Amino acid sequence: MPKVEKFATLKGHTERATDVAFSSVDNCLATASADRTAKLWNIDGSLIRSFDGHLDRLARIAFHPSGKYLGTASFDKTWRLWDINTGTELLLQEGHSRSVYGICFHPDGSLAASCGLDALARVWDLRTGRSILAFEGHVKSVLGLSFSPNGYRLATGSEDNTCRIWDLRKRKCVYTMPAHSHLISQVKFEPQEGYFLATASYDTKAMVWSAQDFKPVKTLAGHEAKVTSLDITGDGQQIATVSHDRTIKIWTSRINDTEKAMDID
Repeated sequence: MPKVEKFATLKGHTERATDVAFSSVDNCLATASADRTAKLWNIDGSLIRSFDGHLDRLARIAFHPSGKYLGTASFDKTWRLWDINTGTELLLQEGHSRSVYGICFHPDGSLAASCGLDALARVWDLRTGRSILAFEGHVKSVLGLSFSPNGYRLATGSEDNTCRIWDLRKRKCVYTMPAHSHLISQVKFEPQEGYFLATASYDTKAMVWSAQDFKPVKTLAGHEAKVTSLDITGDGQQIATVSHDRTIKIWTSRINDTEKAMDID
């Protein structure tokens, strides 16, 4: 594993940071904070601009696939879409009855999905700003969600300890995975081919699941406290997990294209 060194320190928020996301298009990153703002930064740590408008603390953020827009989810029960270049608020989306916790975008950029403490996941048409699907089934807060790379499915992770797979064409849940013994804090599809799905949990573990039959492939055990989030590199070769034990762990995967199998060290 290569040596990891601190490259820059980003200072500007007045409250704790709640999420961070790198742009897949430009050499920049965005942060969300309990100070009700999101901020856009250069990689060297210099501030580009701030996105102000939410009335309560932010939870998670996500870049639109085009790299031109930023989505922010907030405890003010809304999620918003911002123009990266101007800082203009383009959409203010209401529809959740409680705090909005997660936001993600469809791979083709036409849809967004949000989830919240009302136990719902909603899918939105970005062209009209309307909610076109409301997925009901979880019995507690939904904290993480992710579109499959082909755009046909949406995965949600919940405080009810389950991960659900929703089919956008059938408009219903097609798999329910009793994935963990504690709440699921984040869920991510492998972004290149969608061979696998990863879930993070407060049970101190992350799990890797086959995206063919959604059966467990590997348990990522090693953290000593709750795992609060995870992400997968664009090529699907590495999984990063972050925990309340104050560590970030990098797990390496090797995908065999012929067998579509995966080993994790």
